[in-house]
Amino acid sequence: MKLGLVTYNLAKDWDADTLIGYCRETGFEGVEPRTTHAHGIEPSLGKSQRLEVKKKFEGAGIELCGLGTACEYHSTNPDQVSQNIEITKQWVVLARDLNAPGVKVRPNGVHVDQGVPLEKTLEQIGLSARQCAEFASNEGVEIRMEVHGRVTHEIPNMKIIVDVADHPNFKICWNSNPGETIDGSIQSSFGLLRDKISLVHINEIGEPKYPWQELFGLLKQSGYTGFCCAEIPPSDQPVRLMHYYNALFRCHLQLADSNSLHGR
Repeated sequence: MKLGLVTYNLAKDWDADTLIGYCRETGFEGVEPRTTHAHGIEPSLGKSQRLEVKKKFEGAGIELCGLGTACEYHSTNPDQVSQNIEITKQWVVLARDLNAPGVKVRPNGVHVDQGVPLEKTLEQIGLSARQCAEFASNEGVEIRMEVHGRVTHEIPNMKIIVDVADHPNFKICWNSNPGETIDGSIQSSFGLLRDKISLVHINEIGEPKYPWQELFGLLKQSGYTGFCCAEIPPSDQPVRLMHYYNALFRCHLQLADSNSLHGR
């Protein structure tokens, strides 16, 4: 497993050069740049600008491990859903041009308070995601849906979306949310999405509120070798924070290896 950085929120005000420099200095191997942030990695980039961004990250040895969008498909307005699907496709083309392996999208709400059955919204999200996954498969890019949003972040609801999408190129971004534990364990929640996880977001890995050690152990058991991307708040000492975060991440991985060797 490799350590990456989500630019939301620690790095939201960093340009691309600062982002790359801090990651190189602190041993972060990849970045998931999010839309609207100061790095300016957006579908509006022209051909020469895309090539420049690609060369800049590749030359520095920092992977663009995915692109973070705000695309969502839960609206009751069909035109808005269609617009988000088309915007997703633009991000897919950008990811292809930058050699980024995936595009992160999200569910972000339901409308049961407006009389829309939950199952209908989940189906709509899943079918929309399938359209995006079909398009992205032709470009060699994954669609990764973040476990996100009021009600939609609940793991059984995400599993329904996965089943409706029913596409091999539709993946999940595990988001390390509160509420995933049952009797202190995330094992049953993790098991529902295990085979679809293609990116992992981690946050305050020094806090025991979430079973971090179990998460890393389950990821290891599942054969996951991708990125775990830190999604953490801003700091006035970002380099110092990133050094500590990397050290703690490595300790978690070593403990996961040790527990695996001892059958724990």
